Amino acid sequence: MENLKVMNPQSFQTLKDSLTDVAPDLARYVVEFPYGDIYNRPGLDLKTRELVTIASITTMGGAATQLKSHIRGALNVGCSKKEIIEVIIQMAVYAGFPRAINGVLAAKEVFEEYEE
Repeated sequence: MENLKVMNPQSFQTLKDSLTDVAPDLARYVVEFPYGDIYNRPGLDLKTRELVTIASITTMGGAATQLKSHIRGALNVGCSKKEIIEVIIQMAVYAGFPRAINGVLAAKEVFEEYEE
């Protein structure tokens, strides 16, 4: 939970609330494994982990909610908007322009939240 509190404090509560009536353990698993075990491994800082995660989710496609959550997390751990956009643009080479465009549009939505 400590990593998640730094990266995106509202994220867990939103996820928990959406799953409580159908799969409450799933929210806990999402926190325990990725944020508890993987994000605490040595070798990469949170900023790098978030940029890598943004790249991965962009190439997957179909995960706009998760992409936006990790873009918020990236901003909260010190990534610049330019870094985030550059990572997404680079994914056009590997995943195609439609997924990169969708990624940039997701980033635009998150950036607009931070400007308000």
